[in-house]
Amino acid sequence: MKCYYCALEGKDSEAVAICIVCGMGLCMEHAIRKDVDVWEGGYPLPSKRVKTPLPRILCPACYNALYAE
Repeated sequence: MKCYYCALEGKDSEAVAICIVCGMGLCMEHAIRKDVDVWEGGYPLPSKRVKTPLPRILCPACYNALYAE
């Protein structure tokens, strides 16, 4: 799999990760690592937050959509 952002720039880079939200292939330059809170539990609510956030990989577009202020 190739990095989508590099392909847009005319470069040919192998992907090292996949965005957890959109599934886009990403190289090391474009992959963004973010520790995300995870909730566990099912119905009935409420769910409980897992003690330790889990690392996730996001592309720049999904990162900006989720965390930009």
